[in-house]
Amino acid sequence: MTTQPRPSDSFILSFSELTEASPSRRRDAVLRALDILLSALFLVVSLPATFLIALATVLTSGLPLFYRGERIGRGARIFHMLKFRTLRRGAEERLGPFLGEELMRRTRRETTWLGGWLRATQLDEIPQLLNVLRGDMSLVGPRPIRPRFFEELAGDLPAYWQRLVVRPGLTGLAQVRRGYETSMAEKLAHDLEWIADRSVRLYLRTLLATAWRVLKQFARGLVGR
Repeated sequence: MTTQPRPSDSFILSFSELTEASPSRRRDAVLRALDILLSALFLVVSLPATFLIALATVLTSGLPLFYRGERIGRGARIFHMLKFRTLRRGAEERLGPFLGEELMRRTRRETTWLGGWLRATQLDEIPQLLNVLRGDMSLVGPRPIRPRFFEELAGDLPAYWQRLVVRPGLTGLAQVRRGYETSMAEKLAHDLEWIADRSVRLYLRTLLATAWRVLKQFARGLVGR
């Protein structure tokens, strides 16, 4: 198995010091309470679908059931983001060095039939609700990124480190406003808007916009992608 490069300890320490110096807000506690309440509710509601997806995954492509990918979170803490596995076994190691359009192209070749349907309907992301409950993620925030790519982007985009001020999100402004192919610089602009605002109103608006987008994608996925 190929071992992917990790950020150096000095890199993590430098950004963790920057984020610790960023003041917290009273509204952050409110957003965390909403994260716990809503993610717990969504997990309970999604239990029947979770059981069926788990059974179908094991029957069609075996174990493991989950994809566990290293991501960088608030304060430069590295955690394992969960998804239902949608790729062939061992695909994560083969895809590790790639990003952007090349990653998308290679990912399509590695996707299982069931995995393609899960991605099209976005049901593969249900396990990330566990990450939200654990405090690794929020329902709304910048999308989590692999540590090695964060180190590269932080060198190219000086403001990129500010994403570490907040928890990464299951969804975010960049996702509801722009597509996957949007440049990292443009996505960062939307992420910084969330970090500066992070109001309850914007949080709820983003969740509603995401719910509408997911419903449309789910309908298209049922029809046949």
